[in-house]
Formats: sequence, structure tokens, C-alpha cells
Amino acid sequence: MPRFYARRRTSILAALTGLIASVALFNSPSASAALPTPVSAATARTYLSQLTVATENRTGYSRDLFPHWITISGACNTRETVLKRDGTNVTTDPSCAATGGSWYSPYDGATWTAASDLDIDHLVPLAEAWDSGASKWTTAQRQAFANDLTRPQLIAVTDNVNQAKGDQDPATWMPSRSAYVCTYVRAWVQVKYYYGLSVDSAEKSALTNYLASC
Repeated sequence: MPRFYARRRTSILAALTGLIASVALFNSPSASAALPTPVSAATARTYLSQLTVATENRTGYSRDLFPHWITISGACNTRETVLKRDGTNVTTDPSCAATGGSWYSPYDGATWTAASDLDIDHLVPLAEAWDSGASKWTTAQRQAFANDLTRPQLIAVTDNVNQAKGDQDPATWMPSRSAYVCTYVRAWVQVKYYYGLSVDSAEKSALTNYLASC
């Protein structure tokens, strides 16, 4: 069962209301984040076999080289769009900021009721993309990558879990929730394949091993 956290003290009534809502969420598939469905494990294995294996190079990297959280529709930027997509019963103010709702983080199985407790993870981190080919892209290409809502690249997850992941690839970091491992590696390979990014040898070995069990 997913873990439920509350970081801020609330009234007894609010706590009871949240508990009732969380019970409903735990038993509802709609609580899961709506990451675009990755390719199958078989397709991911095929894609992985076609990725170039190369040493990574972070020289010259800056997060600012990947313009992110651009306007998607109306007042909503990429972060706000993903929060609305991945949450349940999300409400927003006129500027599109989330004012209510619930979010299930598939990396660790936690459910949150405050948008401030969520980060939008770039599944393939921006620095990892830079290291494996994006350093040669135009700014427009890097912007498209950083705001990609079509591929399984952006997902709302627990903020400190995302921060612990940082720029790591699957050789050194994987979601703690084992039920999500196959989804994660399938998505990782799909994104790298679509964008023509390379993998390093340790990364490919880890992906190969994980996919073998999917």
C-alpha cells in the first residue's frame, strides 16, 4: 500500500477529511501518475541494442541551456500541466497554480496533497541528456526535450526522491518501488532512442539486466 505523508499540521476535521480521501485514492487506479505509456519491454530491448555506447562528457553543461517550464496552454506552463495530468481532483487558481488535489508518486508509493511536495522529474535528466548527445543540439531542440509531454519523459514525483535521484542514470539510481522498475527502464530507453542519445557501458549493462526481468 502506498505511504501517505502530511508535512503540515491541520485541524482534526481537515485530517479526517484527508484520511478519507486518501483511502479512496489508495484503492483507485486513478491515483497513479499518468506518464505516457512507454514502449513494451521487447521493443525497449530492441531499441537498447541500437543505442550507441559512448563515454559521457559534461563539459559546458548548464541547466539554463534547456529552457523548461514553458507556456503550454493559456496560463499553464509545463510543470502545471504535468501536475494537472498526474493528479486526482486537481484544482487551480486563475494563474493555473494547483490549489488542491492529490498526487501519487510511483517512484516511492507516497501520496501528497500539496503541489509543493512534488517535483516534475525529467526521467532522463537534463544533465544526462547533455552528457549523451544534447550538447550538440540547438537551444530549440533542448527546449523540446525539457518540455516533452508526448514521450514518457516528465512525471510528478515526491520532491526529495527526485532530488536524491539528481542526474543519475539507472546504473546508480532506480525507483525504490520495485513495481515501477520495468516502467522506468522502458521509458528511459524509449526517450534515449527517440532523441538519438547514447548510453555509457555501465548504463547499458544495468538497463539490459533490468529489461531481462520485465
